[in-house]
Amino acid sequence: MTKPVRVSWRDWVTGARVRTLPLAFVPIILGSSSAVWRGDFDAVLAALALIVALALQIGVNFANDYSDGIRGTDDYRVGPTRLVASGMVKPAQVLRAALVSFGVALISGLALLVLARWEVLSDDGFTGWLGEVWVALALGAVTVIAAWFYTGGSQPYGYSGWGEVVVFLFFGPVATVGTAWAMIGSLPADAMISGAGAGFFASAVLLINNIRDIDQDRSAGKVTLSVKLGLRRSRILFVILVGLPYAMVGILSLGFVWVPVTYLTALATLWVLIQVFLARKPQDLITALSALGLNAVAYALFLGVSLAW
Repeated sequence: MTKPVRVSWRDWVTGARVRTLPLAFVPIILGSSSAVWRGDFDAVLAALALIVALALQIGVNFANDYSDGIRGTDDYRVGPTRLVASGMVKPAQVLRAALVSFGVALISGLALLVLARWEVLSDDGFTGWLGEVWVALALGAVTVIAAWFYTGGSQPYGYSGWGEVVVFLFFGPVATVGTAWAMIGSLPADAMISGAGAGFFASAVLLINNIRDIDQDRSAGKVTLSVKLGLRRSRILFVILVGLPYAMVGILSLGFVWVPVTYLTALATLWVLIQVFLARKPQDLITALSALGLNAVAYALFLGVSLAW
């Protein structure tokens, strides 16, 4: 009889893919900077928004581990070990972890909405409050659905080349503007522009991941954007994606005098670009993947401080 494998907390941390978690901080930093500039920053609301972003990111990662694992897509994996594909954890346990993470995101998001619009609830009553938040509630539900169907369901959009587009939207403008709206009560233009920068970085991180797995995904029938484009054109797209955040910096520089300081983070971006183009085997991209996530956080910190100054 086979002795059961003991799974440690470190294995679960690996399954949560901590290398991708810095991306959850980026839109929260940028959305909060809009609130600071307007004098409306609220630390509690910012913390709740961060919990929502982190829980969603972890939920997506576990859901991806579960769905790809039961399909066999991760049987020959280049990157970090997956829980289901490695046989370390039963699929049902990983699915449960994904659902718990989504549950935390939903509960935290609801608390964020109630606290953010409490003034409306107090002044205008329940009807006025409901009129303020129903769109946000619907958007939250759509976010969780999008997170699941990235690789879940019978026709996951992550298997048909739409992953980068959806990641851009939900880890960029949606999360950034949503964070700002929770504190300000409006949709500031600067948050939309800075959120686009965050989204381009998030898409670029996913693209590196898909470039790394291009041969494996092609063999498994997972048609990511990199599989569709091929290696050369995927690298060209990567250059565009990491360049566009700095185009957003250029636009914001027209109204914020300190924003050009953010161009200093382009040095780290250049280093990542060199690593991506020099990579000769999939393993060579693992370091670039982590570095780009940290690069995105540095971009958000420089840009956020510059906007709030």
